[in-house]
Amino acid sequence: MPTSRRSLLILAVAAAPPAALGQFPGFGKKKKEDPTRTVKGQITDEHEDGVRAIVRLKNKRTEEVKSFHTNDAGEFYFNGLDLTIDYELTALAEGLQSKTRTVSSFDSRTELIYNFRLKAAN
Repeated sequence: MPTSRRSLLILAVAAAPPAALGQFPGFGKKKKEDPTRTVKGQITDEHEDGVRAIVRLKNKRTEEVKSFHTNDAGEFYFNGLDLTIDYELTALAEGLQSKTRTVSSFDSRTELIYNFRLKAAN
């Protein structure tokens, strides 16, 4: 076999594997990550001004609590939350407290916005 014909044959074989990968769906692709949920919002006082507060997120399955300190505008943000778990959200600041809100696993939205108005704690 002449050298040029052999070279062409080698190039043709080397080019074949990428085309063959299309015949096997999922082969060579990264595993798709499960979707997660983001919960964000704002904490305000009775005058609707943003306030610095602590927002607590409680995992109802494990009882684990994560806390987030809001910025000066009262904004908070939790991400990477499991869609199959229920969570409770509560906001606290200097003698003020919000109602507890539930993030339900039955809600399929991946981004939720919860705004809280703080009132005097009882």
